[in-house]
Amino acid sequence: MKHISFGPLKDWFGYTRRERRSSFILLLLIAAVAGIRLIIPARDMTVEILPAGSSETVPDTMQDRRIPATSRNYKAVNARQSVKALDINSCDSASLEALPGLGPVLSARIIKYRKLLGGFATVEQLREVYGLSEETYNLVSGMLMADPSDVIKISINDADYKKLIRMPYFERYEVTAILKYRELRGKVDGVEELVENKLISAKTASKVKPYLKF
Repeated sequence: MKHISFGPLKDWFGYTRRERRSSFILLLLIAAVAGIRLIIPARDMTVEILPAGSSETVPDTMQDRRIPATSRNYKAVNARQSVKALDINSCDSASLEALPGLGPVLSARIIKYRKLLGGFATVEQLREVYGLSEETYNLVSGMLMADPSDVIKISINDADYKKLIRMPYFERYEVTAILKYRELRGKVDGVEELVENKLISAKTASKVKPYLKF
């Protein structure tokens, strides 16, 4: 038989002994990896969509994603509404400053006006505070409450001019008319009497009624 020489083939590839050994090892690694992938299949990552009304348990992380944004917003609003309202007749300026839209200036004005009135009979009286916009009022009014029992009342039959004129709802001519009427009649029985005798207007009467005692 004629001897076959591999010399030319070896010369064509040009491999050294070390290169041939490295190539053989690389081929073994490739074959091993291919065999492992055939034996162990890739993990199935399909996502199961639960039908509506399913009673199967859903992980907490998935439950949060399935809640519509509107539902989460509704819960956030309910959480804010469940917080106890701040009493504007007993709170301090620091508590007011914590509310949205109320800085130190407006908070100080609210406290000052509260002292001038003798307390807030209703939350709506905040609209009378200088510099407090309607937008800010709408923002904070739902977080506040006013206890009318905290209002300091004025004895209309005993108060002098100085005390009556401090009430911001009274005009000077109204205070003068009340004092003269009281001198003539001796006593005022009710706020309706002041309106009937044209000592004050009906608008003024509705504002001062929570602050007067007879």
